[in-house]
Parts: sequence; C-alpha cells; structure tokens
Amino acid sequence: MSFALCHNLTWTQPSLFASRWLQFNYSCIRNFQTEILARLGTHRQAHSKTSRNRCVNLPSTTSSARYIFSGIGSGARVQSLEDIARLVQNKECSRIVVMSGAGISTPSGIPDFRSPGSGLYDNLQQYDIPYPEAIFEINYFFHNPKPFFALAKQLYPGNCKPNFTHYFVRLLHQKELLLRMYTQNIDGLERIAGIPPDKLVEAHGTFATATCTVCRENFSWEQLRGDVMERKVPHCPCCSGVIKPDIIFFGEQLPANFHQYIFDLPSADLLIILGTSLEVEPFASLSEMVRKSVPRVLFNQDLVGSVARNPLRVNDIVELGDIVGGVKRFSKMLGWNEEINDLLTREHEKLERDNIERSK
Repeated sequence: MSFALCHNLTWTQPSLFASRWLQFNYSCIRNFQTEILARLGTHRQAHSKTSRNRCVNLPSTTSSARYIFSGIGSGARVQSLEDIARLVQNKECSRIVVMSGAGISTPSGIPDFRSPGSGLYDNLQQYDIPYPEAIFEINYFFHNPKPFFALAKQLYPGNCKPNFTHYFVRLLHQKELLLRMYTQNIDGLERIAGIPPDKLVEAHGTFATATCTVCRENFSWEQLRGDVMERKVPHCPCCSGVIKPDIIFFGEQLPANFHQYIFDLPSADLLIILGTSLEVEPFASLSEMVRKSVPRVLFNQDLVGSVARNPLRVNDIVELGDIVGGVKRFSKMLGWNEEINDLLTREHEKLERDNIERSK
C-alpha cells in the first residue's frame, strides 16, 4: 500500500486536501517503517539507547539566538549543539541525513521564493502571470512557457558558487558520515560542490539537465544556456518541441530516488535541517519521519515545520539566525573550519578556471 502511494507523490502546494492525504499516507509509511525497524535487531536498539543517554549535556555558551526543546517533564535531559558535535566526533552519529532549502543558496546570490519583499514570489509582477505560483505550475508552463524562461536567467546555476554550508555537507560525505542529502533547491549548487549523485536527492529536480516535452530527447543545461541568457524559449532541434529543464513543477511526480526516504529516514541517527520553510509537501513531512530518539538540528531564520508546531521531541535543537554563521559555529565545534575553508578556496579557484575556459 505504501509503495503504491509513494509512487504517485507529487509536488503540491499546501492545502487541506494535501494535509489529510499526507496524514493517511504518513500512517501507511509509519507502519512500513515499523516493520523495517523491527528487522534491524538488537544492535540498533542498543545504539539508540546509547544515543539517548549521551544526548544530555552542557548548556550552550554562545550568544546566538538558540532554543532547546527538551520535552515535557524531562528535567535535566537537556542537550546542546556541543553534544551533537561530540556524537559526530565519536562516530555515534554516522548516518546523517541533511534536508536543505533555499536558505542555503541565498548566501551564494540566488534569491529564495517566500521571503516577504525579497522572495521571488513577491517580485513576479513583471511576468504577467495570474498568481505567483503559476510560474512553476506544469499546466501553465504548457500554456505559456515564456514567463518561466524569463525568470530562469536569475536561477541559472552557473552564475553562482557554492558557499560554506554546501562544503560542510561535502565534508560530511568525505568523512563517510552522510547517508543522504535531500534538497529542495533546483540551482545545482550541491552538485557543483561535489556531493556525489548517489548521496544527493534533488526532490524538486535540477537545472543541470533538460528534456524535450514532445520527443523526450535529453539535453545538458549548457545546450540551453544561450537561449536562457537571452530569455528565449529553447526548442528541440529534432521536433521543435519546447525543452524543459528537469525541475519538478507543481503537479508533476517527484523523481524516483525521492522514495529512498522510506529507508533513509528510519535508519538515520541525526537529521540536520538547513534553510527551509518546510511548507511544500511531501518534502516537509520528511522531518517527522526519523525516530523520536534521533536528534534533529534546525539551522534557519525562523522556527518552521514540526519543530514549531510540536516542540516535544527530547532531542530537538534550533539555531536561529544566519544559516552560514550557525553552520560555521557547528563546524568549529567539530574542528572542521580550516578543512572546509581550504576545500572552499580550492574548489572556487577551480570553478574560476573552468569559467575562463568556457568563455574562450
């Protein structure tokens, strides 16, 4: 039952129908996850017990805005970001799942969608569309693709570079701690940062590849670059059909690898949430699918999602404020800042050389 439901998951805007449908689907998935966990045996149970016992420690000493939820009646069972750093250093958290949204890309110069005043949805009047979300609706795209391709120039991934947060996730992978990264971003900065395809789930698709909407011929983004930079609608040289970047519009099915969450989330021992509003389903519900004993760390400007609605999990930590700054503090606790900065410098120099070569 759960596999059939998951196969038809689509990117939808929040609604009462979607909420009720997801509650039903979520219960089916939970039953499936329970069966998976039952098969993991006594080793996982012992590990989970160890994690719960170790996640009780010192209060934070930094001056950043920080909220620690320890649950009702939990008494001394309070944890801090330092505790999470110790668990990672000791390899007690070694199956880390990362969820990310537009908040990790804005420091690279890519606008987000929902920020009042500065978000893309608040600045689409020039495109003459009936309502902001229409620019990412598949039916409207087939009716009139021009507004999307006029906007696409702003979202073109080659104009921006990954930042410290992207390379933090890259280092998680290099240290064999990253189970999977689920991203809502379509800018491709995770790919550019060097996170390998088997560790990356681009839940809402990517600009890196494109497909003809008629003959299904595949194209690279570089083949579309000239048209997009001139705000033209790219057409297929074989059939003259419109070429659409492989991003997921409202109303389309999510990519097949998104459904790995059925296995990833129950087996994760740490969930890191970076810069997402957790408003678009079904992506938002992933944050609730880790076991209740598993720590969840949110780096964001605001409280969002299940962390805001139901702050009862023992091991939730929220770092509010600048996302890159919060990740740098966490990285410093891990002793990784110098390593990440060196990686960032090397990779940015390589990107600069590649850009020079392409412009010749």
